Amino acid sequence: MNLTKVIFAIPVGGIILGTLIAVFFGANEAMFKDYISNELKVSDQITSIVDPVKQEKKFSKEKDKNWRYFQRFHFHSTAINSMSLALLLLLFLGIQASKSEKLALGLGTAITGFLYPFYWLFAGYVGPSIGRSAAKEMFAPLGYMGGIYLVACLGILFVLVKRPLNKSITA
Repeated sequence: MNLTKVIFAIPVGGIILGTLIAVFFGANEAMFKDYISNELKVSDQITSIVDPVKQEKKFSKEKDKNWRYFQRFHFHSTAINSMSLALLLLLFLGIQASKSEKLALGLGTAITGFLYPFYWLFAGYVGPSIGRSAAKEMFAPLGYMGGIYLVACLGILFVLVKRPLNKSITA
């Protein structure tokens, strides 16, 4: 398999993962929510609160936020990888750029767009037990992929502005 195929396969894989987890949520939403609740019930962030009213308020807030992190994996995986695929099609088929520009920007876009959503999945998984801030800090390198993804997108914009379009897509 050549590198160009790999570059295109990565976001397609991300779209598939994002869709599969949506199906998994639909069939097993209670499993995710029960996992979050069970982890929170024994976590220091909840058990250390003495006032039962404050404890329940914190529990409810954390339960909702951690569930949202799992959902963000689905949203980001499907949306960012779909955008990546569109950008890659533009880059590889629509712009007269060098092979090295296409490969570098293509890899940057595909890999970072694929990895960034995992920041939310992993933070959602460990967040209930160690706290959301600690979980996000633990997986910060995956979070940084969002910034690198933006740089890759800006690189594609730069190439789009600086290089001619392929004749097949010009008016």
